Amino acid sequence: MSIERSKLAGVIGLLIVLAAGPAAWAGDDFVIGGARVKAGSAASGSLVVPPGKDGAATEIPYTVINGAKKGQVLALVAGLHAYEYPPILALYRLKTMIDPKALRGTILMVHIANLPSFKKRTIYYGPDDWKNLNRVFPGDLQGTTSQRIAAVLNEQVVGPADVLIDMHCGDGNEALIPYTYWMISGDKAFDAGTRALALAFGLPHIIIDDTRGHDLKNSKYLGNTAILRGKPAITTEAGFLGRTDEESVSLNVQGALSVLRHLGMIDGRPEPAADPVWIDKYEVVNSKWSGLFTPRAGMGSYVREGEIVGTVTDYLGVRKDDVRAPFTGILLYVIGTPPCNEGEPLFEVGRVKEK
Repeated sequence: MSIERSKLAGVIGLLIVLAAGPAAWAGDDFVIGGARVKAGSAASGSLVVPPGKDGAATEIPYTVINGAKKGQVLALVAGLHAYEYPPILALYRLKTMIDPKALRGTILMVHIANLPSFKKRTIYYGPDDWKNLNRVFPGDLQGTTSQRIAAVLNEQVVGPADVLIDMHCGDGNEALIPYTYWMISGDKAFDAGTRALALAFGLPHIIIDDTRGHDLKNSKYLGNTAILRGKPAITTEAGFLGRTDEESVSLNVQGALSVLRHLGMIDGRPEPAADPVWIDKYEVVNSKWSGLFTPRAGMGSYVREGEIVGTVTDYLGVRKDDVRAPFTGILLYVIGTPPCNEGEPLFEVGRVKEK
């Protein structure tokens, strides 16, 4: 546990449970990237990501809604994986729904964290360095494009946030059911707060995730970076296969609104998951071959240990592997398009926690 987190974890965890306690910026001007947003107003702009040895500068479009009343700073981040469209579209919609004069606290929305990937329509990886942005945190301003983006997000978004939601969905190749990662820090008071946050977002499945590393210098994931810096965070997944369907967009909008109510930032009652399915173990199964993947089961299906979930063939159609479930559980996602590459995911299985 970092020194910074150990000092703040218990206090901030309690704040989440009680949905109270103003942040230093809330109710005053909010400063981001040199821009100043007055209390009771909203503004949009872009954070500049400086050029590096491997490429040109890029930018990160954002909106700040700075409430007229004191409250917490909530960061909502979409587009780390930029083919995941429902969270991106949800934040553009949400920015028109919040009245800054009635808001308590500040909402910092990152609309598209990975703009190079968005422009090139790439899944998983950035087109300039072929790195997964959500594996390179806390980033490096002297590094590759993805590392520089991560460093700017860490400084300009994680830094001022009191609470952070990293919003994802199934990438362009992933058929995925809605779920939330509840990341376990080991601090009981802090974890009680992030558990309440995961419930407040309202998705029907919650993964109890104790697999994240504890080294801030190698935090890898945006949500984990926030947690290691003492900021309660969850990662949400709602949407699939790069679609822009209304149901998926609405899940993200309603989840964000419910969290805002949970934190006391807007009026109304939160709409938490009524009876969520808790997942106490999960595993991503990667391909041993490059070729074509044909699934035999769909997202949300229950599979038994050893059951064939799909088949991999080479580019000539010759069967190379029958890929089996490592244990009995739910298919949280399964690759829904034919291409598969050695070392990349085919599906994820989650074990249902016994009550």
